[in-house]
This record gives sequence, C-alpha cells and structure tokens, in this order.
Amino acid sequence: MKLHNTYTNSLEEFTPIDGNKVKMYVCGPTVYDYAHLGHARCYITWDVLYRYLKFRGYDVTYCRNVTDVDDKILKKAEKENKTPEEVSQYWYKQFSNSMQALNTLKPDIEPFATKTLGEMISMVKDLIANGYAYEADGDVYFRVKKFGRYGSLSGQPIDQLEIGARIEVGEQKEDPLDFALWKKDEKFGYKSPWGIGRPGWHIECSAMSRKYLGKTIDIHAGGADLIFPHHENEIAQSECANGCRFVNYWLHNGFVTINKEKMSKSLGNFLTIDDLLKKYDSNTIRFFILTNHYRMPVEFSDEALSSAQAGVKRMLNAKRTPIDENLDITKTEEYKQFTEAMDDDLNTSKALAVLFDLTNKANKDEKGAYTVLFKLATALGFTFDKPELSEDELNNALKHVSQKLEKDFSSMEELISYRKTAREEKNWAVADAIRLALDEYGIVLKDSKEGTTWESK
Repeated sequence: MKLHNTYTNSLEEFTPIDGNKVKMYVCGPTVYDYAHLGHARCYITWDVLYRYLKFRGYDVTYCRNVTDVDDKILKKAEKENKTPEEVSQYWYKQFSNSMQALNTLKPDIEPFATKTLGEMISMVKDLIANGYAYEADGDVYFRVKKFGRYGSLSGQPIDQLEIGARIEVGEQKEDPLDFALWKKDEKFGYKSPWGIGRPGWHIECSAMSRKYLGKTIDIHAGGADLIFPHHENEIAQSECANGCRFVNYWLHNGFVTINKEKMSKSLGNFLTIDDLLKKYDSNTIRFFILTNHYRMPVEFSDEALSSAQAGVKRMLNAKRTPIDENLDITKTEEYKQFTEAMDDDLNTSKALAVLFDLTNKANKDEKGAYTVLFKLATALGFTFDKPELSEDELNNALKHVSQKLEKDFSSMEELISYRKTAREEKNWAVADAIRLALDEYGIVLKDSKEGTTWESK
C-alpha cells in the first residue's frame, strides 16, 4: 500500500511502526458552529482510510480530538451570554449527530482538549526546560529558529517565513516567528505554573497525540489548510519535547471549493451538513466526495451532487441476492482490482469503477457478484439500507403525479388515500397511473390487507 506523504512530497510504501498495528491521529473539530461540506470531505476521507486499513487486516487505533477551548468558542460564549462549556458541549453534540448521519465510524479515542490540560502543561514545561520555549508575562512562546527543520512540512524556508512576520501589540516575543504554547487569560483560563491561562491551539494536538498514541505515530491526517502553521508547529513542539520523530506519514485532503474559492465559515460560502442532508442522503455525499481523489480540490455544485445521486442509486439498486458468507472475495478479480486502486494512494475513483462493473454483473445474475459488491462498497462506508427520500425528492414526485392527474397532492398520505378510493371504485386506470408515475421517481407502492405503504427503491 502506497500513500502520499506531504512531508516528503512523494508516494511511499506504507510500513507501520509495530507490525500490523497502526496509530492514526486526525485533527478534529473546533466545536462552536455547524459542520459544513468541507468538514464532511475531511472526515469522510479519513473514515474511508480507517475503514480500508481495517478491511486490509490492520489493527488500527484512530484518535480524533475535540478542540473545546479556543478563541472562537470564547467569543460565541460572550456573545450568547453562556459559559464556554455550554457552547462547546452543545456544538459537539451537533457535530456528532452530523458525523453519525454521514455514516462515519466513531474514532476509537476522542479526547477533549480541556480534559488533557495536565499533559499540555507538562509538555510546555519540558520545552522550557530544554530551552525551546520561554515565558513572558504569563504567556509562553516556542523558539522557532531553534528548531532547524521548521518549514520542512510546508516547504517554506525560514527566511521566506520571516517576510511579513510581526509582533502584535501586547505580545512579548523574542522573535516574530515564535508562536504561543500558553496564553495568559485571567477570565477564562486555567491554573498553570505561569499563571491563569489556556493552551495555544497547536500544543493541544501534540499533547493529546502523545498521551493516547505515543511519541511517534504512523499517520497524522487533516485538511490541507492545516499544513501551515498548525501541523508545522505540531512537528516542531513534539519533536523538541519528545526528542524523536513525531509522525511517519503526513496525509492531507484537498479543499472543497464553491466558485473556485475554498469553502469556509470565514468566507461565508459554506453549506452545513444538516442542510445538505435535507437534499441528498449520506451515500450521495460520500459518493460525490470519493469520485474525486482526496488530495485534489473538489468543486461543489448541485449538478455534481445530482450526478453523484444518480450514480450511487445505480449501484445500490443492483439486483440483490443473499450474501454468500462462504465466498472468499479475496480470490476474485474484482477484489484484486479494488485493492490495487485503493493501495495506490486511495484511488477511490478507480475503486468506484470496480463497483460499477460489479453492479452490471449483479444485474446479469452473475454468481457472487452482489456479495462482492456489497462487501467492497461497505468497506468504503456505503450503506445498502433502502435510502430515505429527501424532502425535495418527495415534493418533486408529488408534483409529477399532480401534473399527470391534473390534481394537486400535498402529501403521500393524501395521494395514497386518493388512490385507495380509485381502487374501491375500480378505477384501475387512475390507480395504475399513480403507481407508474411514482415508480419513475423511485417510489414503490406496496398493497396489503392492512393498507398501502410506500418506500424508495
């Protein structure tokens, strides 16, 4: 299996530190607002990596942190007259619900920054003792120039970084490049050897990673926007505190763009996951994201989501046969093609092509095709439950039937009741017209003694 390592900017054979055990850390959310499509891309991408590593037989420990102490959380707390804890707990719950709705697996470990303060303070003390950090009136800063490899991850030499670097009013840095490990904050802070304060963002991930996964880990992943300064700073402080290499493989996913601009809260051009799920189901969103290589930017549009919706429906509507648990899928040609694609730096678009080939074979009743399709698609996180129709899809179906019959229907219940009356009056032409019109929109009517029910195909 080969993965693109951002640190070396090259494709490398993946070799875990300890046999088949994999220690994987992903930078988690700062919980102060709704998660958006950019977050969906990040966490679905690394969910796929987590699932695939396990599918290939690795023993994976996946840690994804929760940043619940941060400037954005404090600003929101002040604005809404709430405590920071109330804000972070509420938005963490919303984030968790969104992740569950997207069918991402829960990480094995999900530490909160505020629960790891002791480890952060300990790491900062180590850095001060080793001469890599210094205290200045309640703040603690990292001496960037003392770490010779600073800038290696982002490919930015120190002299280039110095251009434009400056010391803000109130900061007492020795050098403009130095960054905060601990911030003085007498209002919202915590006790420390340097007075009341709170951790800098970067030290949080270094401390949580060290506590739960150890000093050196296999994989550290996140969005490309975190390469600098967050991940650059993590490397510097971790390697100086621990005296060893921090991460063997750095992986980063590309941005989601709208009109060629990165989707973000600061630009105000983001779509929340909750809003997106009102129009498209989780399989469609996952399919849209996996159609593109994870390292490339992906341009959002309704056309692209609609295309993904059609593609995933085609796959999930494959002719179903009972799953053959005795079938060794590793002996099949499709398994070989699928794993070759995924082992090539998670080439999900090629992997999806294999799934479409299996869809065609399943529809032709080729023996075992549906079993292989089901198991490979599940490894990518697709669910084969009957999809629920979105509000828009349901309204479009009702509008379609209304036009066909030249009568308005506002709900499925009203339509089913109208069809029931038609059947009682032996008006089979109307009853059949309703059934066929709904079928065009992926809705199946099921008649029984108890009445008529409906479900999506």
